[in-house]
Formats: sequence, structure tokens, C-alpha cells
Amino acid sequence: MERKKILVVDDEASIRMLVSSMLSDKYTVLTASDGEEAVSMARTRAPDLILMDIMMPKADGYTACSMLKGQEETKAIPVIMITGVGYEMNRRLAEKVGANGYLTKPFNIKDLTAAIEQFTKPI
Repeated sequence: MERKKILVVDDEASIRMLVSSMLSDKYTVLTASDGEEAVSMARTRAPDLILMDIMMPKADGYTACSMLKGQEETKAIPVIMITGVGYEMNRRLAEKVGANGYLTKPFNIKDLTAAIEQFTKPI
């Protein structure tokens, strides 16, 4: 059986590499550097889950999440927003655009795994 695919979206290469290394033993990890690329990859690669930063160029996480949730082929993909700012207003806005979860940086592997496993189990 094929491993679950997780799309990691962050404009910081170091964050993409860190999260990828945390997850690559259990999941197939795809990466994107901005919201536009994330929407495009979600359409073509059909990930099982998306971990998305909020503050990014081109299309921020809120915009990209809203676009994904508004399209038939991507609306069912769970999206967990990741941010360095834990303001309650940001959490509510993430929920409003359809995000399924919210994780504040810095996080550890235990927090990340727990958030992911709410929506998908590794193969």
C-alpha cells in the first residue's frame, strides 16, 4: 500500500527541510514554497494532508487554504496551518477559511505527529 502524502508549505527552506526530515520516515513528503505553488501541487499530486505556513509570498496561507477549500478536487484535503504567531485572531481566521487544524512554531515532533495523526495514519 502506498504511503500517505503530506504537502509541507513554507517560504523558509530551512523549515521545509526540518519538517520533511521529521516526517520522511513515515510519510511521502512533498514541498512548496508559497501558497500558489501549494494550490497547484494539491491539484496535481493530491496529498492526504497539507501543513501550511500562514505568512508567505504570492498567496499567504489563508488565501491558499480558502482556494483549496473552494475547489471540488481539493476541498476534502485536511489543512493544518502553521504559524510563528499564536494569536487567537489568527486561529479564528484559519478556521474561517476552512483550516482543519492549527499549530504554533516552534513545535516538536510529538506535537507535529499528534496534529497529523488526527487526520491521517501512516502506512
